Amino acid sequence: MNRQRRSKNWRTRKSPNHKQSRYSGGRGSWKKNNRKIKHEKIAHSRYISKATAVENDSLYVCEKSFNDFNLHSALTSNISKRNYVNPTKIQDRAIPEILKGRDLLGIGRTGSGKTGAFLIPMIDKALKNPESKILIVSPTRELANQISSEFRKFAQSTPLKVVLVIGGASIRDQIRLIRAQPQFVVATPGRLIDLVKRKSIDLGGFNNVVLDEVDRMLDMGFIEDIKLLISKLASQRQSLFFSATLSHKEEMLANSLLVSPIKVGTDKQTALESIHQDIVRVHSREHKMQVLHDLLKRSEFNKVLVFSRTKRGADNISSELRRRSIRVDSLHGDKSQNKRSRVLSKFKQNKIDVLVATDVAARGIDVPNISHVINYDEPATYNDYIHRIGRTGRIGKTGTALTFVFGKSY
Repeated sequence: MNRQRRSKNWRTRKSPNHKQSRYSGGRGSWKKNNRKIKHEKIAHSRYISKATAVENDSLYVCEKSFNDFNLHSALTSNISKRNYVNPTKIQDRAIPEILKGRDLLGIGRTGSGKTGAFLIPMIDKALKNPESKILIVSPTRELANQISSEFRKFAQSTPLKVVLVIGGASIRDQIRLIRAQPQFVVATPGRLIDLVKRKSIDLGGFNNVVLDEVDRMLDMGFIEDIKLLISKLASQRQSLFFSATLSHKEEMLANSLLVSPIKVGTDKQTALESIHQDIVRVHSREHKMQVLHDLLKRSEFNKVLVFSRTKRGADNISSELRRRSIRVDSLHGDKSQNKRSRVLSKFKQNKIDVLVATDVAARGIDVPNISHVINYDEPATYNDYIHRIGRTGRIGKTGTALTFVFGKSY
């Protein structure tokens, strides 16, 4: 019973060195080995910036087409069916190097096409070499779901199979599917570690690994898990690490897990030029909710993502807005995977206008046409802020990000 409970909720599991390492949504603080790490103090002025231009990456014009990469014909056909003609900047720079078999560290801003940058060459490799097995690891269930969904679109009508290995779903079903020897496994670290401990997956057969949003996994205290997982992979392998942001320390750590990697990237992730950013001053909790309600009633707020610091806060905000006749739902880590998927689907299909989420949604929500991001609670770090607001102003469109603050700027 205890073993099942731990595997169902990876946030409470113990890492291999038997020291607790988890993210606590209770106060919005990162905890490592039961030590609380203080939030970054962010000057309110950093939340203010006018949208001056659409995102640079979206203006990038590549002279190549996907046909120039000499990809497998089935993959080229699927790319064409999606009306993709020219690669994005990160795809243009990464795909040729990956096709050469090189280890790679890819840095690209939110919405730059990183998922396609590693899926397309990995699918090509698997189609041309059936002995290839690819492990893709991402920090959140939503991002893993998104990667799996993109895989199915790129690999449709091919013999390639993928298994999604995440918490909140039946581990027995996942074990059954893994026994069928799929060439692709997309996983979150916690559930994958559970399967390794149960000896239900042999990572020694995987000769390719992709870590997506590697900075978040390092930040979430998964470094020992990642090192353990990589140590169990085939010694001769290709390793691809991707992220939107990466500190110098994190980059050095990533490079220690790669072999003679090439680094490719686009523009450095900053407060995006395509997003109008501003603060909204509030003087009490009651005033804060009323201001939020008044904003959401405006016609230009047609698809809104609201960020709460805590899971309870997300539910409370959602309940109050629903009481005020707003079409809204909440998304956070305490919801079952089925509920999380249903809520996200409703948001994508415009069945709700507002989604209230914790930072679990800052990486992994890929919903088009989000008009506004509202930071009802301030983020823990400026890096988190960048990822939150990156949900709007995507793919050449402009967006708006508002951050609620109490009192005067410091």
